[in-house]
Amino acid sequence: MAKQPTRERIKPEEIDTTPKRRPPWIKVRAPMGEAYQDVQQLMRAKSLHTVCEEAMCPNLGECWGAGTATFLLLGDVCTRSCGFCDVKHGKPGLLDWEEPERVAQAVAKMNLKHAVITSVNRDERRDGGAPIFAMVIRRIRALAPGCSIEVLIPDFKGRVEALRIVMDARPEILNHNVETVPRLFKNVQPQDQYAWAEATLRNARRLDPEVLTKSGIMVGLGETLEEVKATMDDLREWGVDILTIGQYLQPSRKHLPIERYYTPEEFQVLKDYGLEIGFRWVESAPLVRSSYRAVDQVRALSIVHRKLYGG
Repeated sequence: MAKQPTRERIKPEEIDTTPKRRPPWIKVRAPMGEAYQDVQQLMRAKSLHTVCEEAMCPNLGECWGAGTATFLLLGDVCTRSCGFCDVKHGKPGLLDWEEPERVAQAVAKMNLKHAVITSVNRDERRDGGAPIFAMVIRRIRALAPGCSIEVLIPDFKGRVEALRIVMDARPEILNHNVETVPRLFKNVQPQDQYAWAEATLRNARRLDPEVLTKSGIMVGLGETLEEVKATMDDLREWGVDILTIGQYLQPSRKHLPIERYYTPEEFQVLKDYGLEIGFRWVESAPLVRSSYRAVDQVRALSIVHRKLYGG
């Protein structure tokens, strides 16, 4: 059974928000190039959002320059206010039931072989917006039948009925990021629960034994290396196949501070440990994010096509 998080909170006045100097191995390229501009124009034309922009991903230039993007569903306003995230939070608008069609059209136009679909949290709905995920998966199947699909979903507060809506549409990869270690959970994600992450990942495998499950951890928020390894142990015990580990980068002074930068050597230690305990794929490096090299993971694990879809 997973360890329960300690509800330790840090007082705001105890937090030093002064940005730390970035080490030489943290280098982010500015987005540029024709392919980047093409993706940007396509997103604007179809009134779509990407987590690449909303979360200020450090790999935006690299990924958009290669003609790939992670689509952000359910609007661009989140009902939760996580301390690491630059996505807007507050009261969201109504769901856009035409959004799945526009996303599928964009996937087809970009000729993607693997699409990554994520969303904001929509806690005002008991289903968390799960029907939109299912609609997107099915429309991509119809308009881009050779494209495999990864969904990076909210925890839906651990509700299996909401998760089942997504799983019934049968994505190739079901991703939910645990983000941090149990001790820091309430500081980093005050409206989330470690138990909800566990329920999401365990139930995904139970609902569809063929699905690949995936999760991610940020480091640099005050956790210890041993705590990261213990969280990795939990994720493997929950049946997770793919793990991403990356350095937390503070979007602004109002966000949680960086406690320290992990070295490339430490990321390698975590990668080696992850493979040792049985993860099928581990991405561990300073600028790794959840969807980084996602298409490589799919190809390497031989699930680009499922027999169910004629692949």
